[in-house]
Amino acid sequence: MTAMSNRRIPPSHEILDPIEVAGRDEIVALQTRRMKWSIEHAYGHVAHYRAKCKAIGVQPDDFKELADLAKFPFTTKSDLRETYPFGMFAVPMDKVVRVHASSGTTGKPTVVGYTQGDIDMWGHLVARSIRASGGRPGDKVHVAYGYGLFTGGLGAHYGAEKLGCTVIPMSGGQTERQVQLIVDFQPDIIMVTPSYMLAIADEMDRQGIDTRACSLKIGIFGAEPWTQAMREEIEQRMGMDAIDIYGLSEVIGPGVANECIETKDGPVVWEDHFYPEIIDPVTGAVLPDGEMGELVFTSLTKEALPVIRYRTRDLTRLLPGTSRSFRRMGKITGRSDDMLIIRGVNVFPTQIEELILKDARLSPHYQLEVTRDGHLDSLCVNVELRAEVPFDDTAAKAAARDLQHHIKSYIGVSTQVNVTAPGAIERSMGKAKRVVDLRPKG
Repeated sequence: MTAMSNRRIPPSHEILDPIEVAGRDEIVALQTRRMKWSIEHAYGHVAHYRAKCKAIGVQPDDFKELADLAKFPFTTKSDLRETYPFGMFAVPMDKVVRVHASSGTTGKPTVVGYTQGDIDMWGHLVARSIRASGGRPGDKVHVAYGYGLFTGGLGAHYGAEKLGCTVIPMSGGQTERQVQLIVDFQPDIIMVTPSYMLAIADEMDRQGIDTRACSLKIGIFGAEPWTQAMREEIEQRMGMDAIDIYGLSEVIGPGVANECIETKDGPVVWEDHFYPEIIDPVTGAVLPDGEMGELVFTSLTKEALPVIRYRTRDLTRLLPGTSRSFRRMGKITGRSDDMLIIRGVNVFPTQIEELILKDARLSPHYQLEVTRDGHLDSLCVNVELRAEVPFDDTAAKAAARDLQHHIKSYIGVSTQVNVTAPGAIERSMGKAKRVVDLRPKG
């Protein structure tokens, strides 16, 4: 069986929302009308945002066409933290039917709210995303994203139900039980982080289960950046189609954008509900489509928490539509706020992941440690040999030496590389912790 043998028939236009295949003029007209409403809604009901607009001398009447959006201030994660917990909400609390919150790494979490209309819209967009991934009513969907305050689990759950699928709400963790339910319940689709999919595959190997013979035909992977090499690793190992879903809690959660199974050429932004921009992360200037920069979103239909020009910190570019009329996102290359600067060299974890996965001896389980040697930062790459590669000191040193050379050649930074035995690196039950910062604080 080849990795593509379970590919679903691409969806026909008859089952798409008409706006997905509409002309650009129709899309722009819809976006303009909805954006005008969203700016007026945020300005009229969110005191913090209204104050930001007044500080730079703009008001809703200044918006007449999409290009005018650049006149308005950005919204950032710090805005949500400064107004914690509910200060960015644009509706009374008796209209808020649910709140989610991001765990965050520093400071207070960011809290997001949803009206019933928001929940319905979100479910519709995740259902559209699952359908774009090849899912159909009646499929069984194993949800291994975390439930609770994290948007992944419940976002996937409601969308799968909206599409008419049978949901298996496993949540994250309990890897042995994940495998048991996949074997016993025979799901067609799994929704999970790509790094945890590999941990599930490792557990299947440990139990002697043929990963390529399991029932899973489609994996819908998000919540962390992942590379084309990671896609190929999962597809070859699992015999499934690996599809990219994109979202973040501040914008709505998963389902802001999703790849289409027939092209797999980057997540399609659902532009009828979220308007994307790419900006220079330093100057904030809007960049033309095709140029790399920071992704910014404006919500067009959200009621409880409208976001105007929200800076995601994700680095990507906007590309023309292919399978849909909407524009696509390129692969996320990293984040403007998790970029490592090692002795003057900009380094993203995904760059190192690409090099790791090009070496057939190395597994995709890795972790980067940043330390400080005097006044200089140092980077150590910890990575495992694959289980099928006999482990000995000579093999480990040879693989480490080669990876060290490739990182220096392709990225331009000197690193220490430790190649360990399989299983030595801690497995994540959700988002993989790719970077451990051991530098002294302050």
